[in-house]
Amino acid sequence: MGADLERTAIMRLQEAANMSERFYKAPLIVTTSGGKDSSVCIALAERAGIEFEVMHNHTTVDAPETVYFIRNELKRLEQKGVKCFLNYPYYKGERVTMWSLIPQKLMPPTRLVRYCCSILKEQGGQGRYITTGVRWAESAKRKQRGIYEDIASKKSEKVIINNDNDDRRRLFESCMRQRKAVCNPIIDWKDSDVWDYIESEKIPVNPLYKCGYSRVGCVGCPMAGKAGRNAEFARYPKYQEAYIRAFGRMLEERKRRGRTTKQSWETGRDVFHWWIEDGVLPGQIELDDLLSDEDYDEGPARTIRGRAPDAAAS
Repeated sequence: MGADLERTAIMRLQEAANMSERFYKAPLIVTTSGGKDSSVCIALAERAGIEFEVMHNHTTVDAPETVYFIRNELKRLEQKGVKCFLNYPYYKGERVTMWSLIPQKLMPPTRLVRYCCSILKEQGGQGRYITTGVRWAESAKRKQRGIYEDIASKKSEKVIINNDNDDRRRLFESCMRQRKAVCNPIIDWKDSDVWDYIESEKIPVNPLYKCGYSRVGCVGCPMAGKAGRNAEFARYPKYQEAYIRAFGRMLEERKRRGRTTKQSWETGRDVFHWWIEDGVLPGQIELDDLLSDEDYDEGPARTIRGRAPDAAAS
């Protein structure tokens, strides 16, 4: 990774911090999800010599390792004098979790309907200038985002800046006076740039990366892909059961409201299998149905006593 990338990212953060003080009369907020990109942004903010605050949105479905990592990072930063915020999710004025949100929404979160992101991950920072670790290399959709952007209620009013055009910059500055503005300082970094910087600067990162995880996010996120989700539920079986219970309450609420569905769901477990696309049909007998909890060894893969799961199923 070249020094120019670091220098440019620091300049972006310094400019964003200056604009935050000018327009919002408050320090820049650096958001962190517990992922590697967030860790890099925090390190860059420290090196930029700016005043900043750190904000984390507690999703209620982060892996335990992520929760502990965030807790330790916020403590470390607070000891250095950085003001930190931990936001808990609210929906319709009430505190929620993923497990209480699913019955209210009457459907599981999907790739196309990601209500969980807007409620659990993206709240907070209203009327402030924030940063994110969004990068173009992560997805085609994120390539639509610029270095600087403002968050408007209507897409037609949103302003995105990919360069330093003065006319666009003035338009952006006038819009950000009334709503949340965003700086994406490492938006043009590749994955290799991120990891090179982490290694060269000895930046602490989520321990899940050392366990082979390429992404760190909500357990069971539909965007993680089938293999990723299966691995997560094998590692965290209690999260799987929590989803199944939430889906069961969702079906009860749909029935109470007289809602019908094209799916032949009878139980929360039926919904779960549809949701993770594992090919198990509603009503099929599973190995789990034939075993009691006493048959299991608790562990990352929750193996059947004395046998590997594949061998037991054969």
